[in-house]
Amino acid sequence: MTPMKKAVLLPASALLLVATTAAQADRLPLERLDEVLNYTANYGFTHLEELSVDDGRRIEAEGWLDEEWFADVEFSLDSGESLSEERERLVSGAWGMSEDDIRQAFEMARQEGMTAFEEIDISRSGIIDIEGESDDGRDIEISVRQGSFDVVEIDRD
Repeated sequence: MTPMKKAVLLPASALLLVATTAAQADRLPLERLDEVLNYTANYGFTHLEELSVDDGRRIEAEGWLDEEWFADVEFSLDSGESLSEERERLVSGAWGMSEDDIRQAFEMARQEGMTAFEEIDISRSGIIDIEGESDDGRDIEISVRQGSFDVVEIDRD
């Protein structure tokens, strides 16, 4: 291999390593779900519309604190401390996933082989979507129906 090819290959492989590490850092092992739900419950969330992992050090929660107040809060995964918060008074009323809904949805995802998650959210129609990584290291997206927790769709990449 020529010195020029080596010079091009090394930076390209370094970029691939950084990109792979960054992608994995945006996921959180399912074993840490209790910790995350404790943070959101202690903050006062009653219903969540979305939970997402951000760079492996923060988690963003969007949902309802009561029937009027919607909040978007970013928590430190190390301490549970709120890093940023936005609140908005809305008249539409609380909706989304309860803590029990989230636990049941993740149990279905675990049964399908998910070991780490990136994001969970719910649509107004009651479909809960979970994006994450399966036990074989592949991307997996699982959709379940709120209430019955029947698996609606599984997409494995």
